[in-house]
Amino acid sequence: MSSKLPLHNSQTITEFLSMQKSLTQEDQSEDSYQFAFEDEAFLLRRETLGLRFQLELLKPEILLHERGIDHTITVFGSTRFVSSETAKAMEINAKTSAAIVDANKALLHSQYYDSAREFGVIVANYNHTQSDSSNKLHIATGGGPGIMEAVNRGAFEAGDETIGFNISLPREQHPNEYITPGLSFRFHYFAIRKMHFMLRARAIVAYPGGFGSLDELFEVLTLMQTKKVDRFPVILVGRAFWGEIIHFEKMLEMGVIDRKDLELIHFVETAEAAWAVICNWYQLV
Repeated sequence: MSSKLPLHNSQTITEFLSMQKSLTQEDQSEDSYQFAFEDEAFLLRRETLGLRFQLELLKPEILLHERGIDHTITVFGSTRFVSSETAKAMEINAKTSAAIVDANKALLHSQYYDSAREFGVIVANYNHTQSDSSNKLHIATGGGPGIMEAVNRGAFEAGDETIGFNISLPREQHPNEYITPGLSFRFHYFAIRKMHFMLRARAIVAYPGGFGSLDELFEVLTLMQTKKVDRFPVILVGRAFWGEIIHFEKMLEMGVIDRKDLELIHFVETAEAAWAVICNWYQLV
């Protein structure tokens, strides 16, 4: 019986660039004689995977350090939420039952987009009061639409620097327009992108979201639970959503987590309340 397992358990860079194996072979002297750092075919080989990891880790690290960015607030949330203005326009233009359903969902969820945008403004306004860059907290997101766009937008429109850690996907995700020029980064590897979410993070703010948001949230909670990183505020906006999606108390009841693990999480309903948690934690004035 032939195996049904895939040849690769993840998309390789060669596949991502649609390169045939023949393109990574170097049979001619003009190929083998190239400097290694100029040889794209060589750099894309499976054997150089570790080097590509290092480069994806190093590039944002250097550029952020050069901009004096030491501290971030990383914000997660759904890519599907839109602003209340967009949702109201959808409602006005909805002509079919399906369009009406979509518009109603958009209106319901737009509160989170607007809240995230407000949170970006709050953080930016705090940064404007700080003359020392080492005291500033910059908004960092996955760089895409929805909640990411909203919080980048709030900070950007308030005149602050904002960061986007974008990821290449089969259906390409483009960076939103509210990321500061020079602070929009593109990753191929989710693992390295997640490292950059955490490296400078002084708080995590998670709005309602799907698989990606849950993945990122549990990554953070696991790192803290296992003491791989220092504890900092993990703030979940919208208790009703999070309480329905994840039964934290049931996990405690079943004995798979401890009470102190739940102490990592702060539930809030508003942007102001999220910022208050961070201010109390770090005694910001």
